[in-house]
Amino acid sequence: MKYTWFIVLFFSLSIFSQKKQFLDSVIVSETKINIPFSKNFRSIEIINSSQIQESGVSNIIDLMQQIIGLDIRRRGAGGVQADLYIRGGGFDQTLLLIDGMKMDDSQTGHHTLNMLLPVHLIERVEIIKGPAARIYGQNAFNGAINIVTKSAWKSDKKEAVLFLNNISGGSYGNFKYSLYSNISSNNYRGLINYSREKSKGYRYNTDFKSDNLFIKSSLSKNNPNTNIIATLSNRKFGANGFYASPDAVDQYEETQTSLIGVSSIYNSGNLLIKPKIYWRRNQDEYIYVRSDPSIYRNLHKTNKISAEVNFNYLSSFGNTGFGIEFTSVSITSNNLGERDRLSSSLYVDHTFNLFNEKLTISPGFSLTYFSDLSFHSFPGLDIGLNFNEKLRLYANFGQTFRIPTFTDLYYSDRTTIGNENLEPENASSSEFGIKYSSKNIIITSAIFSRDSKNIIDYVKNNVDDLWQATNIRSLKTSGFETDLVFNLKNNSFLKLGYALISDDTYVSDITYSKYSLNSLKNNFISKFSFKYFKNLSQNIIFRYAERSDRTNYTIIDSNIIYNPFNDAGEIFLNLNNILSENYWETNLVPMPGRNFIIGYRASF
Repeated sequence: MKYTWFIVLFFSLSIFSQKKQFLDSVIVSETKINIPFSKNFRSIEIINSSQIQESGVSNIIDLMQQIIGLDIRRRGAGGVQADLYIRGGGFDQTLLLIDGMKMDDSQTGHHTLNMLLPVHLIERVEIIKGPAARIYGQNAFNGAINIVTKSAWKSDKKEAVLFLNNISGGSYGNFKYSLYSNISSNNYRGLINYSREKSKGYRYNTDFKSDNLFIKSSLSKNNPNTNIIATLSNRKFGANGFYASPDAVDQYEETQTSLIGVSSIYNSGNLLIKPKIYWRRNQDEYIYVRSDPSIYRNLHKTNKISAEVNFNYLSSFGNTGFGIEFTSVSITSNNLGERDRLSSSLYVDHTFNLFNEKLTISPGFSLTYFSDLSFHSFPGLDIGLNFNEKLRLYANFGQTFRIPTFTDLYYSDRTTIGNENLEPENASSSEFGIKYSSKNIIITSAIFSRDSKNIIDYVKNNVDDLWQATNIRSLKTSGFETDLVFNLKNNSFLKLGYALISDDTYVSDITYSKYSLNSLKNNFISKFSFKYFKNLSQNIIFRYAERSDRTNYTIIDSNIIYNPFNDAGEIFLNLNNILSENYWETNLVPMPGRNFIIGYRASF
């Protein structure tokens, strides 16, 4: 009975609007403010399913590493453990969503990327850089990424299709396959996908095995406005040097993450209604010495149940977005104890145009209550100026925040101790940008700044002291980023991106810092995509990264795609770290040298 009110809220709204139709004038997506992205004056990048397929990547981690402004810091191969950063900051300060359902974990931000789906299940990726707290709430401190999943394809007849969607292998004993099933009947449409990837590891104790089961169903074949999604990700991996110190070579970890959600879209006149309810569960088992769990072992189980309703109302005054959300999170842990937190939030955002739609203004605010941290409010403002169809200028200003995780508050071991008196992190952010788009060239550039306060770090005064979670002084971050896309003949293109970040570091005032910022100070990414023939293409990706600690590395990747089957499928060869660069992205964990993956994948 504890969560009855969630269910009542969702289904009462469903019944109220069950026989309504879509608003034709509103783009329907999983974002909360449903204005066309071409008119949304922010640093937003949309990657659709065709672009994902043409990119040749084998996982979403590789795709995001090609986006300027994103920093994916991997520990090991296969994306078994990685942290997500947008425009610097910390790993707890970026929000990931799947179909608009928030994947933040109350234990730690290290679990943000646990629920990464196979790329062939992704309809598009929506990347929002900059503060997004007034729309998405806490954890969208530096930005948010929403992964929108595909639905089952339509069929005029009853059918159940099962086929091998992907099979590949490569260096370090890597083997991967995926089974896909599409089901269609008179009153049902759904898909089921099972994927497995495993590897022996590229060095001692870096073997892994990952399984993913994904199910998505529409309750009505002809009216796919109500969807049920269920997915389970199970990972087991050796964690040589992943945590603690690089000398901890025998660490081991297992994570199990599941998501069950129901969402719908209804229309009543000029009002669009989008209710959603979902349950995310994560289990994390960490063993310090793989062969002997009795030495040190942590087991954490977190549960999050959330219900939200988002509205859009179109009127002669503009587009008004507003919504409410209720969330219950809890954790059971042999280290953190049993904890729970209730939260509720409200947001309002209004967009209107002036001077024949040359000027767009979007003010808004959100208000959030946490049962253990009181009230927090976050205003924001977006402004856009349309010079013509090709050229736009924009600016946005906003407040953002991040509440401490249960690890920040309560974790303790022989070297570390949490702090129950931590305050939430907060920041004031601003951004100014320009967008130019023509047939042959696309240019986007932005400068941004962020003044953060109460940043949480683990610090100590003496070598023998325990690391303790502490709110430290303010941190100022500023930066610049630009993307240029040159469209060439025969559907080829050249993309160039550069980002610069400058942090007013706080570490100089602290004797020892465990999580001192190590942002991508200079980051250059180029991608050349071209076709030799109609059915043979290649992508070459060049990445240069220099971090705040002055370490730098240069990575060249390539993938070749051959499609001899008239769009029925393709053969691919991915070559990674061609120069065999010796480098690491976090915690001094060395990344794999030159390696390859070769395989077949279906096209649909």
